[in-house]
Amino acid sequence: MTFNEKSAWIMLAALLVSGLSYAGAVANLSADLGQLAPPSVPLLIKFTVVLILISIVGHALIAALRPGDTNDRLDEREQRVHDKAGNWSGIVLGFGVIAALVNYLAFGNADLLFYGVFASLFVAQLAEYVLQLAMTKLAS
Repeated sequence: MTFNEKSAWIMLAALLVSGLSYAGAVANLSADLGQLAPPSVPLLIKFTVVLILISIVGHALIAALRPGDTNDRLDEREQRVHDKAGNWSGIVLGFGVIAALVNYLAFGNADLLFYGVFASLFVAQLAEYVLQLAMTKLAS
């Protein structure tokens, strides 16, 4: 497995752990309030810190285990995989943002707009890593 594949796995795990933690916190706050909780800067900071810490620790670990792999450049096949995955994740992001905007036009809930756009960013990044891993596996 290449360094880039390991990196994608780490980022996928980091996004899932931090994202599920954030979603759980928002769900708990919303349950306590009896309605959708407004976006919270402290929760967003916690989400960001958890994501960064998992990313740093994971990448430091794989770099320490195989230091020679860290400077490997993407070959032509891997570059095409990354380009295609990025293209598809952009489509996912665009679709999600448009859906959030339409939802806002229909219901006028700015909190829901925020969470819709945030979820779109989150799902698009997850899609990019999943597609990178899947297409790399299919290409080999």
